Amino acid sequence: MKKVIVAFDGKHFSDGAFKFLSYLNEKQQILATGVFLPIVDYAELLYSLGGLSGPIYYRDIEGGDTAIMQKNIDRFKALCEHNGIEYRVHPDIERNVISEIKLESRYADLLVISSELFYKNLGKGTQDDYIEDVLHNAECPVILIPEHYHFPENVILAYDGSPSSVYAIKQFAYLLPEFTDLKTLLVFAGAETDNIPGMDYIEELTARHFNDLDIHKLGIISNKYFNTWLRDHEKSILVTGAYGRSALSEILKKSFITEAIHDNKLPIFIAHK
Repeated sequence: MKKVIVAFDGKHFSDGAFKFLSYLNEKQQILATGVFLPIVDYAELLYSLGGLSGPIYYRDIEGGDTAIMQKNIDRFKALCEHNGIEYRVHPDIERNVISEIKLESRYADLLVISSELFYKNLGKGTQDDYIEDVLHNAECPVILIPEHYHFPENVILAYDGSPSSVYAIKQFAYLLPEFTDLKTLLVFAGAETDNIPGMDYIEELTARHFNDLDIHKLGIISNKYFNTWLRDHEKSILVTGAYGRSALSEILKKSFITEAIHDNKLPIFIAHK
């Protein structure tokens, strides 16, 4: 049994994230922990503190907020009971959002959040900042889920030879073995003259875990074309490490993740050490 956290911000309940939980529970029973984060706003510091300035997160207490959160908690409980999912609820968070995500993820196998609704009310730019901070601070792998998507029929393993990309592939195979029978494409992106790094090693590893594996080299080196390529693979789940240094890692930095979230309606599994 796995412990899977699903994080909702106070205003939004993600049907897409819950459907993914239900899918996982059908394959292998999970403990689903609903983490209901405070309704927050975002502010820039108006002055430097200790020579540093940047965003801060704070509670935004408005009339009706408590009722909205309680309604979402009640809905989560009812859906878990209806679908036979063992669950826990962690409401009324006192810490700031990122600190809470860090703490909760330390004691979980997997974190699921909506790539579309998570703090959507704060605007696209701020929402992207929140998601980036979650990816940086989470202490377990994260799955970003769109609200409308095809349940994966294929797996795309983004590989660049870096420890981060290999780590993500292993974590995905260990945590979600129910996906390892799907058609799987290990993708290396780089210049036409580039060799796939560690080819023998990565083939030996991935072929042991994924039962229908192909290895594919893409002769592209920009996130624009990689995202275009992804649009032809919408019934997939993308597996990627985060913030490496090689050619594909340049593609898979914040700009890529942001574009993949906005342009492609597919789940994204992200893991980093």
